[in-house]
Amino acid sequence: MTYHGKKVFFIYSQTNPILDMIIGVLKEQAPETRVSLVPEVVAALVKMKAEVWIESGAGDQAFFDDNSYISAGAQIKSRSDIATEATLLLTMHGDNVPDKLNSNAVILGVYQPLYNAGQMQQWATKGYTVFSMDTIPRTTRAQAMDVLSSQANIAGYKAVLLAAYQYSRYFPMFMTAAGSIPPAKVLILGAGVAGLQAIATAKRLGAVVEVFDTRPAVKEEVMSLGAKFVEVEGAADASKAGGYAVEQSAEFQQRQKDKIHEHAKKADIIITTAQIPGRKAPILITREMIEDMRAGSVIIDIAAVTGGNTDLTRNNETVLYKGVTIVGNSALPATAPSDASKVYGKNVLNFLKLVIDKDGSLHLDFNDDLVKGTCIVHAGSITNERVQSMITPQTANA
Repeated sequence: MTYHGKKVFFIYSQTNPILDMIIGVLKEQAPETRVSLVPEVVAALVKMKAEVWIESGAGDQAFFDDNSYISAGAQIKSRSDIATEATLLLTMHGDNVPDKLNSNAVILGVYQPLYNAGQMQQWATKGYTVFSMDTIPRTTRAQAMDVLSSQANIAGYKAVLLAAYQYSRYFPMFMTAAGSIPPAKVLILGAGVAGLQAIATAKRLGAVVEVFDTRPAVKEEVMSLGAKFVEVEGAADASKAGGYAVEQSAEFQQRQKDKIHEHAKKADIIITTAQIPGRKAPILITREMIEDMRAGSVIIDIAAVTGGNTDLTRNNETVLYKGVTIVGNSALPATAPSDASKVYGKNVLNFLKLVIDKDGSLHLDFNDDLVKGTCIVHAGSITNERVQSMITPQTANA
């Protein structure tokens, strides 16, 4: 097939398969607690005739010990052995990829290539083939492989629990002999997977919930969960953005700002989830809005890793500003490592079924839109057009 006008040949094909394919799983670096494969998924891969190597202790933080992997059919190996001998290397983050790998290594994880274009270029130079699960086309067929959705579901749930822990008051309404306590007012910005789960969780805890989203199409889902949908007319069409926010006009942004400010002043809890692929997260909560919130209020910013949705967000930090607590946390799925690893592993398994043939060999079929869409680097080149467009002389030499 052809990428950018160049003929690209498969590293592995049905006529020249890798007969003894080894899938290697590396232990993630702190503070990450998840693991790429759980024993249940390992057992399924072994049935597919794949050999699976697990770095010792890789599943400990997710409460899967080495013996559980051995029972599932895996072999426990050292990090160096896995790095140099694995055909397919699984590691969730790019900073966990060792410097020295098998020269024809295939790497799979969640690498945020639009933000890490320089690293993608370096891997291309080294001859690796790189699949990033966060770029898989968000189609009906890909739902079982959608790691963004499976992890966002957990993030939305945990965001509300974290808010409840940080909040200085009750979530539900209480009527006691000592007096009545009103329910917490929760404002959720973004009704994607994380936002919808946050709505459901906040409602279960007894809060009154309002939701803002630029996509009118999600109004029905929001209302079905018992929340009020805050509308701002004139939003740009986001129906083809794969569930993400899109850039809006200046006029709309001002109306949006005014509407959010109006509701933020009354909110006890704000949960923000808005991100735009390859760009800094949009600022939805300004310093001025935070100053108008009452003391003791809490903001949980799930978009912190890409800059955050508030002026004061700091990733992996908690900021107290004039009585308002702003928590920047994009790693909430790692606070539920067992289930987060389980659903992530199932996503990976479903994708691997597309690239492992009946003999247990690796076969990369780039005629498959999901395989092609998830591939970032192959045959010494960046094959994803959006990532390629991010390459500049600075990123290429980073």
